[in-house]
Amino acid sequence: MTFASRLTRCPIAFDPDRAEDMAARFAGLAPELRALLTGTAGCSPYLAGLMMREADWIAPVLAGTPEAGLEAALAGLDALAPDALGAGLRQAKRRVALLAGLADLGGVWPLEAVTGALTRLADTAVHLAMQSLVAEEIRRGKLPGARPEDAATAGGMVALAMGKMGAGELNYSSDIDLICLFDETLYDPDDQMEARAAFIRVARKMTALLSDMTAEGYVFRTDLRLRPDASVTPVCISMAAAETYYEAEGRTWERAAYIKARPCGGDIAAGWRFLKTLTPFVWRKHLDFAAIQDAHDMRLRIRDHKGLHGPITLPGHNMKLGQGGIREIEFFTQTRQLIAGGRDHDLRDRTTVGGLAALAAKGWVPPDVAAELTAAYRAHREVEHRVQMVNDAQTHLLPPTHAGLDRIARMMGAPDTHLWEAALLERLERVETLTGGFFAPTEGGAIPPLSDSAQATVDGWRGYPALRSARAQGIFRRVEPEILRRLTRAAAPEEALHQFDGFLARLPAGVQLFSLFEANPQLIDLIVDICTTAPGLAAYLSRNAGVLDAVLAGEFFAPWPGAPALTEHLGRAIDPVQDYEEKLVTARRWLKEWHFRVGVHHLRGLVDAAEAARQYADLAGATVAALWPEVQAEFGRKHGPCPGRGAVVLGMGSLGAERLNAASDLDLIVIYDPAGIECSDGPRPLATRAYYARLTQALVTALSAPMPEGRLYEVDMRLRPSGRQGPVATSLRAFHAYQMDEAWTWEHLALTRARVIAGAHDLAAEVETARLAVLAAKGGDARVMPDLAEMRARIFAAKATDGPWEAKIGPGRLQDIELLAQSFALRAGDPARRVEAQLRLGQRKGLVTKAEEATLASAYRLLWRLQAGARLLTDKPLDMETVGEGARAFLLREAGEPDLPALAARLAATVTAVQAIVERALAPGAEVEAQ
Repeated sequence: MTFASRLTRCPIAFDPDRAEDMAARFAGLAPELRALLTGTAGCSPYLAGLMMREADWIAPVLAGTPEAGLEAALAGLDALAPDALGAGLRQAKRRVALLAGLADLGGVWPLEAVTGALTRLADTAVHLAMQSLVAEEIRRGKLPGARPEDAATAGGMVALAMGKMGAGELNYSSDIDLICLFDETLYDPDDQMEARAAFIRVARKMTALLSDMTAEGYVFRTDLRLRPDASVTPVCISMAAAETYYEAEGRTWERAAYIKARPCGGDIAAGWRFLKTLTPFVWRKHLDFAAIQDAHDMRLRIRDHKGLHGPITLPGHNMKLGQGGIREIEFFTQTRQLIAGGRDHDLRDRTTVGGLAALAAKGWVPPDVAAELTAAYRAHREVEHRVQMVNDAQTHLLPPTHAGLDRIARMMGAPDTHLWEAALLERLERVETLTGGFFAPTEGGAIPPLSDSAQATVDGWRGYPALRSARAQGIFRRVEPEILRRLTRAAAPEEALHQFDGFLARLPAGVQLFSLFEANPQLIDLIVDICTTAPGLAAYLSRNAGVLDAVLAGEFFAPWPGAPALTEHLGRAIDPVQDYEEKLVTARRWLKEWHFRVGVHHLRGLVDAAEAARQYADLAGATVAALWPEVQAEFGRKHGPCPGRGAVVLGMGSLGAERLNAASDLDLIVIYDPAGIECSDGPRPLATRAYYARLTQALVTALSAPMPEGRLYEVDMRLRPSGRQGPVATSLRAFHAYQMDEAWTWEHLALTRARVIAGAHDLAAEVETARLAVLAAKGGDARVMPDLAEMRARIFAAKATDGPWEAKIGPGRLQDIELLAQSFALRAGDPARRVEAQLRLGQRKGLVTKAEEATLASAYRLLWRLQAGARLLTDKPLDMETVGEGARAFLLREAGEPDLPALAARLAATVTAVQAIVERALAPGAEVEAQ
């Protein structure tokens, strides 16, 4: 569509005389175009001057499309000789400024197209200037080792576009903010200082080439002050020096600035590599609510410096920095991006409008608020452009006089200045309302009345590590009253305070967590709930406060995704990470958050103990399945790919039966098929047996090695053939032979719960076939029940029951039921792995009566609820006297009993009944009697 056909609005001439002069100059244009030019000239002396100077160029351009006009304005710049580049760029600036101004005022281009055109001109100017000036340094022999062709990438120098240029949002009379760096790795250490000197000259000359006012005008005012430590560093520094600065001294405002950063000139690829190294600096791995306070402080400093406090009045109001202005919307958006962008890559949009849309899509900003701020941002930017168009002034101030405001209103096409002013004032006040509450910290109110002992506890908080810094103390003062109010509402307030005190005492740092509380007070209820119910979980949380991030993510209360989706989810998290150790750290962080979710859901009754058990097993299986390929790839870099058909990982015990608790370790076996291959093929080849043994050890290390984020799981491999004495990895043939010829009955029993959780599907199918063959062959052995009776006696003799509330070890308890259930599966030669299914097998095969099976199943559910609940609450033997009132209430809810005496009586009766059934089932000829 042509320029004229896309007109949607037209400015009203403020100066009729200048408008008449322009009408005469462009008398041959169509009426609607002539109206646009006369209205524009009557409002903007600057654009009127450009029309006269570029009349022969603009008239034919307006007959076509504005996009074609932009291409025409930029055409041929890359072919200019060095001495003609300055004049050529200035001509391009005049033409793009005129075209963009008319397209803006006529509504032909939306805001993003206007700012995009101006940014494209800036990118072109910076890149061509750098190429030309570096080429001159190379020609003079001032850039050591560089060849003429290196000028195409500026010899490793790059300009990073910051601020509005980086986001493609340059305003009409913008300066451009650049950071100039060079890739020092391209130069020998002895030559780096000489190279740096050359690049400093290039940066200074580029600034002059773009900024100096000549008879042709100027291109862009250029600002290099956003570079690291600008007061003491030269205008171009090495990437290594910049990275060191940001790691050691980078501040929140610099993190916010780098949201919009992108390479715009010179060695673009090197610029992107540098920005990638800054990812951990800009995007923190945990939700960063502390950034809110930093942004609030920054806003206040700006307002103090510019004298922008007080009620909003339009004459002289700063549309960028003033209350309700553009910067408020940008801060609102960027701060939220900093908070959550470390976890969610989709939030890392450079543009303000795109950032708001992403935040709304992910639930960080209400959609109606995002839409309202987006509309206000675009409208504010248009007012800003009109102010700048009048005389090409880099200003954001509305005119101080009523006549000046009349001019801006006419440029906006508004015939009534009062109505226009009222709408603008309402929009500014609305933006201040929407954004101000987000930044301004609120006082928490009065401390509720406390007992003397409670007050003594609270007084001791100031000495804890989490409250060492003044910043932490300031945030905590605001949230402390709310924390104490919620603690006093707990069922046992003194106990709740005591448990929270323990949580706070163990917390190593407080700024991030207290900021999280301030921005999301509902998390305080969760902490109080955890502290008063599960001190063990509270202790874990004090060491891993970052898992609270997951509570604010959309997935925390979503339906459980299942093991395949979890495997894919973890794979997506670790796949982009290049460093192997960082992959393991990422996996640990991921698992902690999901593990915490299961614990919280169980604690709050959103899932029962059985569902939590399956979810813990899903997590373990997904973790092993996602990491197994990474372990193989890392090991293969040294020793070559897996020889033969590869290996599979079997989950044994509770993992195989998909019944884990919050503190479970993993029982694993690795089985491989060498397929006749005797040695791996890699830089450091290994014999096949040694290869898989060391690969298995690498897997165990990946899962269990302590790292900054802790460990994933403890791993137990004692269920492998020959136990501790056997190799850690076993070939499929040796595994089958061992199970058939050498394995003890307890190993056959363990095999009833074996499940492949990682590895190739074809090999997994063969392992399962071998498992079933062993069960079919060995289940009828007359030794099964005598061996089971003997094994049971040894187990109970070796480890006594841990107190009256023990649910796992001892006659009539979980382990007793599980052993009996495994014997049913073995004797039936059935693939069932889960305890409930195995118990049903016993009844179908006549090994227990229907009533006995029901008793065993009911007992298993009760004992599992106690076991799973206890492991969530504490890592010590369950003691009802010490776990606290909240924990006791949780366990009673799990068991469905009104009080502890009732639970104790039920537990004793259950254990007695189970013991009697097990001992009868183990008696010679029991199966006959059961029938």
